[in-house]
Amino acid sequence: MKADIHPEYHEITVTMTDGSEFKTRSTYAGDSIRLDIDPKSHPAWTGVQRLVDTGGQVAKFNKKFAGFGLKK
Repeated sequence: MKADIHPEYHEITVTMTDGSEFKTRSTYAGDSIRLDIDPKSHPAWTGVQRLVDTGGQVAKFNKKFAGFGLKK
């Protein structure tokens, strides 16, 4: 293998949506990462639908299509 071509592999702290934390090793540039969606909140694992609006995407959609509907 070539020397000095691999990213730094170090320990980071992962914060789940409920606030619990665990440590793992990663090539992620920061020291910690906060998850928006994880196995404790994702509908694929929980079976419960929940609306997650990251970055205002739902608000943007509602604003764009607010007048769209049946005409009276």
